[in-house]
Amino acid sequence: MLPTPHLKDVDYEKIYEPSEDSFYLLDCLEDQKSYLESKFKNHVPVVVEIGTGSGIITTFLLQCILQEALYMATDVNPSACTCVLKTASHNCPHRAHLVDSLQMSLASAVRPNTVDILVFNPPYVPAEEVPELSPDDTKDTQWLDLALLGGEDGMVTTWKVLNGLDSILSAGGVAYILFCARNHPESVAQQMQRRGWKVDVIIHKKAGWEVLSILRFLKA
Repeated sequence: MLPTPHLKDVDYEKIYEPSEDSFYLLDCLEDQKSYLESKFKNHVPVVVEIGTGSGIITTFLLQCILQEALYMATDVNPSACTCVLKTASHNCPHRAHLVDSLQMSLASAVRPNTVDILVFNPPYVPAEEVPELSPDDTKDTQWLDLALLGGEDGMVTTWKVLNGLDSILSAGGVAYILFCARNHPESVAQQMQRRGWKVDVIIHKKAGWEVLSILRFLKA
């Protein structure tokens, strides 16, 4: 088992605390290590994590999976953007320069068709609506709500990313996205397959009362 990055002095009142979903993503990426190393052995891949939170996922990738990749971690939460750089520096001081952090919504400012590996642990909890955050609103509780609440079926934010995969991923790019059962991942997979995507279930596990799945998306 590969080591989990150590988190130091993280303020969980401002930043999503890693939970089962985070650790299942680590399991998924560990499972995919050989696949990713082989797929991108001939060039340095660009890796983007959307909604980086504490930075544990990006740092794990840097530390254990693809040590020579270029990493961009995005989050709307400025505290998360700072935290990922701190987490990477604490765990990988000699390679932390490979990580950049961008405060943005999803991957809105990423250059089109340049992302080789996309990782997204979305706000997947069903809610009446996705919380809105005005530029002047810095209440810590609202940052956490944005990390959790995904609107109808918990899928409003996730569909924004899925609908944009064609313009986000490079020609051979791959995306790993996490879903809960209430997101209806089987239906999502079918819809994406009809659009020309190859969809594989990499992780499917029970987490307390919830069932979580991590799906891999490749252009067929």
